[in-house]
Amino acid sequence: MRDFKNRIRAAFGPAGAAWLDALPALLDECVQRWSLVLGEPFDLSYNYVTAAMQHGAPVVLKAGVPHPELRSEIAAMQLFAGQGAARVLDADPERGLLLLERVFPGDVLATLCPTHDDVATRIAANVMLRLWRTLPTEQAAHFPTLERWTRGIDELAACAHPPAAFTPDLVQRAVALRRELLDSAPDAVLLHGDLHHANILRAERDDSGWLLIDPKGVIGERAYDCGPFLMNPTGWMRHSPDPRAQLNRRIALLSDALALDPARVRGWAFVHCVLSAWWSAAEEGGGDGAEDLEVAGHLRNEGNVPVF
Repeated sequence: MRDFKNRIRAAFGPAGAAWLDALPALLDECVQRWSLVLGEPFDLSYNYVTAAMQHGAPVVLKAGVPHPELRSEIAAMQLFAGQGAARVLDADPERGLLLLERVFPGDVLATLCPTHDDVATRIAANVMLRLWRTLPTEQAAHFPTLERWTRGIDELAACAHPPAAFTPDLVQRAVALRRELLDSAPDAVLLHGDLHHANILRAERDDSGWLLIDPKGVIGERAYDCGPFLMNPTGWMRHSPDPRAQLNRRIALLSDALALDPARVRGWAFVHCVLSAWWSAAEEGGGDGAEDLEVAGHLRNEGNVPVF
């Protein structure tokens, strides 16, 4: 719990500290509002997520500091309407509250790695195909665009003294590649934005056997959603006898299953790895992004996106 509180304060500053102070009262309010009996919280990152019971049925309560990213998550989950994703039972976006069905058995896709990596990759591709959808302009306007979502790359480039791991050639390549991909992008759809092995859960109630959680809700090209998946699960390279070959295998499987240009999958994955490392390095008390940059190095050395 201490790490969770420190993370919230680092990410949200005074607003996060105030939210933490109000959290016990907020949880009590949720108990009364939705007739909940709260259980134990799950592993906490940037939201308070806990098991609960509602009228004898298992549910999940998610509470976070109200901010645009959480509102986009709630809006995306509501649009998915339980198709390929956990069902939304109720929500209060302005207060950062989300009540979800409890997915059973709930094993994360990472349990298939590393011994069944191809199987996990094909499952993720199937989840992506069920997830992506084109939205009317008025609906799409409620979500950040991929250009906005990845603008941290330009912030990194503008940083006078970035950490040493962000070498000038790495940053320049990420800036140029991001711009190239954005300017040549095909039709945009609603993306998950953070689709990886811990956000895909084994589910008894779905014919596919898997449901997603925790979308960011981003409007952009499909190839971007492969990036977070290729980076994960955390620490996977330490268990791989040949990380570069495994990355190439994943890219080939995803590109084939999703009918995507493998060069664009690789390019967006490189940009996302650098962006993720920068997010980590820029956050007070965050990590150095070393593992993300290691993946970026493997991606970069296997060819680049051609000029369009």
